[in-house]
Amino acid sequence: MSLNFESVNIQFNQHQLSIKTYGTGPAIVLFHSLLADQTSFEKVLPSLMKNHQVIVLSLPGFESSSFVGGALDTIADQIAGSLKTLNLSPAPIFIGNGYGGFVALNTALRHPSLASKLVLADCGACFSEPGRAAFRGMSENAKNNGLTAIADVAMRRLFAPAYQEQHPELIAQRKERFLSMNLETFHGACNALSTMDLRPLVKDLQIPSLVLCGEFDEATPPAMSEELASLLPNASLNILPGLAHVPQLQDPEAFFAAIDHFINS
Repeated sequence: MSLNFESVNIQFNQHQLSIKTYGTGPAIVLFHSLLADQTSFEKVLPSLMKNHQVIVLSLPGFESSSFVGGALDTIADQIAGSLKTLNLSPAPIFIGNGYGGFVALNTALRHPSLASKLVLADCGACFSEPGRAAFRGMSENAKNNGLTAIADVAMRRLFAPAYQEQHPELIAQRKERFLSMNLETFHGACNALSTMDLRPLVKDLQIPSLVLCGEFDEATPPAMSEELASLLPNASLNILPGLAHVPQLQDPEAFFAAIDHFINS
């Protein structure tokens, strides 16, 4: 399916943030994950566009967006400064998946007037020690042997094994996109995620939030979403049966059904 969009390169603080905009209406901003780029939202775009302008980010360090370092605070400030130049009114809804969920959450924490609502899919506020160790291990392996060495691990973190067996063409496509990723971006993100702890901050974030998680997510297990929803003062939780780390790609209809009322009310 071919959808009409406009590509825009926003210049802020001597760096570039590349976005694609679709449709018209109150804005939604999409933040993609670390292991799946902005194309992971393509299947849900037609539903989102029915009532909204959809702004799809290439996060800093991805595709033609400038690398600004791996620190989540720096990335959040770069995105916030860039979005402010668009003068969006009313304030947009942020939808983040995986790494993009952490970035969206941190952007809202640092710039709380910027977003009207948050949809945080398959993320959390802090990784367990095994989760932190997984990022350190992937980064070290990639430094020594390249992204090819961890491509199968990355796909396992995105999709359950049974789903991979049933959709080999999709897995091959996603693996190809992953292997094109900038190594500096990958290492910076792994370091940020392995050290991050947003738990002391989220308890004061009053923005209405919907926390989602795929039942079979191995990268950011449901316990992380459960903790995040319990810490946020104005949040609800929805565990998506049968899905994993990128629910909007695995089952766009189920993903949209889970967020429809929240984003359109």
